[in-house]
Amino acid sequence: MTKKQKQKLRFKPSAEAGQQRATRVVTEFDPNGIEVTHHRTVDTLGLMLRSGAITGAMHAAGRDFQAAFTVACFDSMPRVNLNLMGRSPSPAHDVYNLSDRQLAARERVARAIDALGGHGSPAGSCVWHVVGMQTSVREWALRQGWGGRPVRQESAQGILVAALGVLAKHFGIRGSGERRCA
Repeated sequence: MTKKQKQKLRFKPSAEAGQQRATRVVTEFDPNGIEVTHHRTVDTLGLMLRSGAITGAMHAAGRDFQAAFTVACFDSMPRVNLNLMGRSPSPAHDVYNLSDRQLAARERVARAIDALGGHGSPAGSCVWHVVGMQTSVREWALRQGWGGRPVRQESAQGILVAALGVLAKHFGIRGSGERRCA
């Protein structure tokens, strides 16, 4: 690989106001020598797994939560009343138009958040924002934190690691990432 083709990486929050996801800007050169810039979402769970901060079971639990969060359509709702996540047929949340699969995913997310101590707990808030909404740990620590108070980034990462451990137990995922049969 030539010096021209090497990728320059830097992390920065997305410039779009509505999007709170950390992106990785990759600049490289195409075969014709033209500089091309790609914007990619940062995979917090993948980075933590590769660095050894979390186990395979914690990673699998985070991915399960992320999948349920997406199916439940919470990722497109940045401002949602967490108390009404799937339990109240409120017309304000239009649960009548949701499929059974989406309602089941909402209930799965609600049970997981309850297992973490509720949405007002540090673990519940961290998992909701970092794993579900895919904001960076740093952004959650500075902007959201616990109960609206900023948290140091090292503490925030510790909260996330502990929360992923609880999620792994809650979802019945063993140390190697395999699921326990119920």
